[in-house]
Amino acid sequence: MQRSFHGVPGVATSLLVVALAVSGALLAVIPARERAEVSLPPRGAVNVADLAAAVVAHYPETEQITRRPSGKIVVDYTLDGEPLSTEIDPRTAAPLRRYEPSQYSTRFGDIHRAFGLGDSALGHGLAGLGALALAMVSLSGLRLLITRMGGLRMLMGPVRGTALQRLHVQLSRVALPALLLLALSGLYMSAVFFGVLPTGSERQPDYPTALSGGALMPIGDITALRTVDLRDLQKLVFPYEGDPFEPYELRTAEGAGFLDPASGEVLEWLPRSAGARAYALVLALHTGQGLWWLTLLTGAAALGLPFLAFSGVVLWWRRRKAKPRIRRNVALGDADTVILVGSEGNATWGFAYTLQNALTAAGHFVHVAEMNQLTGAYCGNRRMFILTATYGDGTAPATARKFLEILPKLRAAPKKGVTVLGFGDRDFGHFCYFAVEVEAALIAKGWPIFSRLETINRESSQEFARWGDAIAPLLGHDLRLVHIAETPRRQPFELLTRHDYGAEVGAPSAILRFGAPPDVRQGFWQRLLGRATLPYFEAGDLIGIVPPGSNMPRYYSIGSASADGFLEFSVREHEHGLCSRYLHGLKPSDRISAFVRPNPEFRLDSGRNPVILVGAGCGVGPLAGFIRANKSRRPMRLYFGARDPDSDFLYRAEMMGWLAEGKLSALVTAFSRSTEKAYLQDKIEADGEPLRAMVQAGAQVMVVGSREMARDVMAAFDRVLAPSGQSAKSLKSAGRYVEDIY
Repeated sequence: MQRSFHGVPGVATSLLVVALAVSGALLAVIPARERAEVSLPPRGAVNVADLAAAVVAHYPETEQITRRPSGKIVVDYTLDGEPLSTEIDPRTAAPLRRYEPSQYSTRFGDIHRAFGLGDSALGHGLAGLGALALAMVSLSGLRLLITRMGGLRMLMGPVRGTALQRLHVQLSRVALPALLLLALSGLYMSAVFFGVLPTGSERQPDYPTALSGGALMPIGDITALRTVDLRDLQKLVFPYEGDPFEPYELRTAEGAGFLDPASGEVLEWLPRSAGARAYALVLALHTGQGLWWLTLLTGAAALGLPFLAFSGVVLWWRRRKAKPRIRRNVALGDADTVILVGSEGNATWGFAYTLQNALTAAGHFVHVAEMNQLTGAYCGNRRMFILTATYGDGTAPATARKFLEILPKLRAAPKKGVTVLGFGDRDFGHFCYFAVEVEAALIAKGWPIFSRLETINRESSQEFARWGDAIAPLLGHDLRLVHIAETPRRQPFELLTRHDYGAEVGAPSAILRFGAPPDVRQGFWQRLLGRATLPYFEAGDLIGIVPPGSNMPRYYSIGSASADGFLEFSVREHEHGLCSRYLHGLKPSDRISAFVRPNPEFRLDSGRNPVILVGAGCGVGPLAGFIRANKSRRPMRLYFGARDPDSDFLYRAEMMGWLAEGKLSALVTAFSRSTEKAYLQDKIEADGEPLRAMVQAGAQVMVVGSREMARDVMAAFDRVLAPSGQSAKSLKSAGRYVEDIY
């Protein structure tokens, strides 16, 4: 819901908001430019009476003196019957330059305020709508940002995700305060235009009807003007042609009134109201009038808005395309059955869709939603199915991370019972661990369980069908679950080179480097450029390969970025590994059909903080990609483990080059079948002092490899960090200990 509240207004009004932002940014330079042209005397140096006397001496037929928000002093006067306006020196009243309103300011101001439609209600209404949309998007974006970063305290912490996500978040953090200020102040002024809020200037001082008449007092002697500092002046209007029965009109920051030109007495005075002061403040905050330094900040933020809008629309579209379409999703109020889904990718949604179709065909009214959306409204006289995957080493997937926090707060329960179906991979030590946690929490909560937990290994359609057959009697009807897995659209990759390692020590491994086949141009940009190009990816993303004889993709961590011009990953051959044996059988110029899947949770933090990399065997692949991309030479310390330095030292030559270039600051190796017979955890414990120093300096730890290796490495880090009161778990909760385990 938060994401929809942020995305839908942003996408729907993106062009409107961008138009306001660009025109506002163009206007933002005006206050700073005008202020640069002004040299104001310090407060107390010049009063209005002295200035007015000097002005009259220069321009006998003065009509009014105006102090503009920038500080410019402008005199309107008549010379030989011609009305003129001149900007003057505020100290001497000497003319500086002829004053004319800026056509640039007028043109873009009209566009910004009312889209070039003048003072029409339509134009101002569109501008108000844009301000409202920007306020909604800014506030919802701030809430999403706090949620994404793990709380207010972590708001300025390191950002993970795809390159576009990171740029969107980082720019948002910088620009949000200014954008929110612009949105709320713009909304305020729109409300004033339509009479929803008062300007505070509706009341005017009463025009005096009785003046003393007689000779005009020298303006420099009028006490009321001598008490007004030049910096507080807004406007002083002179009597017409020196008429003693027409008053001076004075407007200052404190109020407005009329002065008797003969006696100099204040005839009427109306102090500035709170509403007028509020409106003036909002106007200054929004336009920068009188606050030239602020307008530079808000203008810069406004210039970033087109990119935020563009990246936001792209991210919204990507999420929309990636999210499975749940057709015929019955409204929650009409549903007798609820299916809650916990998924990191989208595979579990596909199973939920198959289950929904089967239940609907049997006469049920089914509502499907994320596990994170659970509320008491999902309970009541209903049956509930929970289908959830387990992410990584036993944690909750993205759409279920809040479930175990929400559940204890609920009072209601689904009266017809609940069942949990877990999805995972038995090769992982924590197979379906999160599903086990969910069922345990439901039992502890006292919810009725109509069928105990079952699990599905490797997205098996056969196991899913058997589960449907098993629960059918509990539902009172058949439940045929025929699930056909959908894989993302694949494209061809051509093997460019391969480097083989490890055959001598029983660990055959290969680094495979692929490119785009030169004769295949599938996408729009490929056709436009007239050549084959790679899809976008970063080191740490995944390549999904469906080997011959299977319909289930296998994923491998990518050790390069699309900017490198090739896609590279390493794979060890397993005796019964269908995909690994297929890949090891490839020769240069052979082609595979595959797809790229982002892996935003496995990303280096932005910035210059040190990085500790730990990888064993082929697990060094994505870490090599991080080092290769380290153009800023941030400190990177790599711990690499293998069996024998002469047989399976992957990337050996490259690592020596990276050390020489400064991309890699330190390399520590551990070989289990060499004369040293060392393991990664041994080397980590031996380097306790430098590692603690790196962690204290904000280091991020990236670990890639098998479950057993990752477990031993985590235990070693716990022992290393214990003297400093930290642990691998505390770093992991802060996003500074990241694992890619297989």
